[in-house]
Amino acid sequence: MERGTIPLETCPGGLDLRATLESGQSYRWRREDGLLYEGVPGGWYHTVLDGNLIRVRQTDRALEWESTTDAVPYLRRLLRLDDDLDAIVGTGPDDPLLCEAYAAHRGLRIVNDPVFACLISFICSAQMRVGRIHGMQTTLADRFGASLDVDGRTYHAFPTPDQLASTSVEELRDCSLGYRAPYVKRTAEMVAGGEAHPAEARGLDYETAREFLTRFVGVGNKVADCVLLFSLGYLEAVPLDTWIRSAIEEYYPECDRDSYRETSRAIRERLGGEYAGYAQTYVFHHLRTAGTAEAGE
Repeated sequence: MERGTIPLETCPGGLDLRATLESGQSYRWRREDGLLYEGVPGGWYHTVLDGNLIRVRQTDRALEWESTTDAVPYLRRLLRLDDDLDAIVGTGPDDPLLCEAYAAHRGLRIVNDPVFACLISFICSAQMRVGRIHGMQTTLADRFGASLDVDGRTYHAFPTPDQLASTSVEELRDCSLGYRAPYVKRTAEMVAGGEAHPAEARGLDYETAREFLTRFVGVGNKVADCVLLFSLGYLEAVPLDTWIRSAIEEYYPECDRDSYRETSRAIRERLGGEYAGYAQTYVFHHLRTAGTAEAGE
């Protein structure tokens, strides 16, 4: 195992690792003390990517890591450590809700997850609490993903498209996917068979990219926006989930329009345009954690 640190001073605007990994953006990291989504700081997180184990935790001054490879390039990419958070916040509107969210969760970053895993995670997200979504993805990895043995412990990668496509709907239902099981299987078959790949949306203009992703089974506009924001680098994307729709109703009623597309355009402009997705992520996390320790989508 290789070991090292990334000084927090090299991450413009700081980092809050727990907020970043426990804010409903990513379901590919596991917290080793079992306290995921319980509002407890500290702890090691791990993921498996490209056949490598990556373990990470935050200390007062650094991001500490252990890995089967040099984890620095992975962590800088997966956690978007080079994003200048202060500059991004500075481009947003002077808005009371946003100011409150930014102050409460300084250092929260948008993730840059592997695109197929991100797509499957958010297909599973409909009407689900974040803890249950995470549990589904963990079960999929444990049952169908490649295993990796490190220091006497077994870890699992997220299944490849081929691995998920070869499962049965019944096997997927046994992972608590319910009615989402055939969506996951068909989407995996589309990717494995070369019919379409979510990465092909990268580089298209934003609304065209969102439309492209809706060709996958179980993917509507909201899920497509989540994949664009949390995997494909479209930082203007604003997924209109339950919490953001509640925020629109209470704080930005002028943005409520007749369609998802028009409401999306209005709230993106209201939240700052280019980095509206960052504003959305802070508002989502702030509203969700202000209620119970774990809330809905």
